[in-house]
Amino acid sequence: MVFSSLSFLFLFFPVTFLLYAAVPFAKFRNALLILASLVFYAWGEPVYILLLLASVVLNWLLALALGRRDTGRKAVAAAAVILNIGLLVVFKYSGFLTETANALFRLSLPVPAIRLPIGISFFTFQTLSYVIDVYRDKSSMQKSLPRLLLYISFFPQLIAGPIVKYHDIKDQLERRTFSFDRCAGGFRRFLYGLAKKVLIANVMAVTADYAFGLPAASLTAPAAWLGAVSYMLQIYFDFSGYSDMAIGLGKAFGFDFKENFRYPYAAVGIKDFWRKWHISLSTWFKEYLYIPLGGNRKGKARTYLNQLIVFACTGLWHGANVTFLVWGLFHGLFLILESAGILPVRKAEKHPAARFLARVYTLFVVLVGFTVFRADTMTQAVQYLGAMFTGGPGAAADAAGALAYLTPWFLFVLAIACVVSFPVAPALESRLCRSAAGATAYAAVSYGLSLALFALCILSLAADTYNPFIYFRF
Repeated sequence: MVFSSLSFLFLFFPVTFLLYAAVPFAKFRNALLILASLVFYAWGEPVYILLLLASVVLNWLLALALGRRDTGRKAVAAAAVILNIGLLVVFKYSGFLTETANALFRLSLPVPAIRLPIGISFFTFQTLSYVIDVYRDKSSMQKSLPRLLLYISFFPQLIAGPIVKYHDIKDQLERRTFSFDRCAGGFRRFLYGLAKKVLIANVMAVTADYAFGLPAASLTAPAAWLGAVSYMLQIYFDFSGYSDMAIGLGKAFGFDFKENFRYPYAAVGIKDFWRKWHISLSTWFKEYLYIPLGGNRKGKARTYLNQLIVFACTGLWHGANVTFLVWGLFHGLFLILESAGILPVRKAEKHPAARFLARVYTLFVVLVGFTVFRADTMTQAVQYLGAMFTGGPGAAADAAGALAYLTPWFLFVLAIACVVSFPVAPALESRLCRSAAGATAYAAVSYGLSLALFALCILSLAADTYNPFIYFRF
């Protein structure tokens, strides 16, 4: 089940929310959310719900062992990490590793065809967060299995994040506020996320899929750029839209999830980009991998190595493909160049013209990176990038098909996407809300806009079947 489906919007969520509002006690509300979350996951993964439950129970038992003993804790923690990473390796990377071994050592090992459980990368990182937090602080141990199950399986963030660290939500599993104002704010945030997904990401996806589906030789440079820019906008509005929906749903049920995106396309430099893009993943790697590796405390060479390791893992977290690894290392390389001062991005922040150029540089690097990210193979990535700068030799007919997507509606959505990729709305809100009258007017417009966007989304969903979220693959 996906948030942007009619079954979720008009059946699952209304029933769950109304029952939640009717239940008076926190313990029963938790039980209701657990039941709803398991139904939500089983809707699309009826078999793998057993895997999810087994993972939660296993990590609960391991954390109990960590919290109740003073000796051998390091061995228990290591076992927990190995088991959780092993789960990812078996279900996500076994085929990739087998193919790589066959290619490198000229073997003929059978390649396992294991279907990837939806959300495994997300809920595995949350179980890791829990056991590592307990290892670092015994008081973090959760004696209640139902509360831990709610933390791991809570449906707003179960499938595609944000990745919620245990220590950020521990207290909310026991006590949280449920109020009309929070619900209204949560619903509005959800609707904005829904509009991002349905009205922008889905429109960009059609053009991006067409362009990347063509042979590189059939692409003119303009058509290749159109596809790359469309995908760059698609992935941002698809994923940030899902995060907005998850944060909004969490708020409606009394949970506060941290922000996952802060206008990353307005970043000044790649380092700044990763402060704004998929924040829950980058902070997870910083807290649980980069700092334990030594962070920046052991000299420049070690710092740069640690950064490369983190970005290699970031790339592979997204998928078992060389393209994801190269994408991660590509970002890591530019981060190192900025950290070493070879690319003087820090100085650019002090001068408007230099800051503008730094933003252009950032967008270009991100665009090239996402082109590799979107490609099925490195061969396709290289050929597509080549087409962007030289064009394919036999391009005209198929490229004309790509350019045929430049309809008035597409161009309108493209313009809106480019504008709202930058913090225009917060700046407008800040300016208008300086007075009480302005704040009242802004609130009225905001609610009216929410209703209008919801109506447009429903019309679009009723007429269109294209609706997958990109990050469901990860």
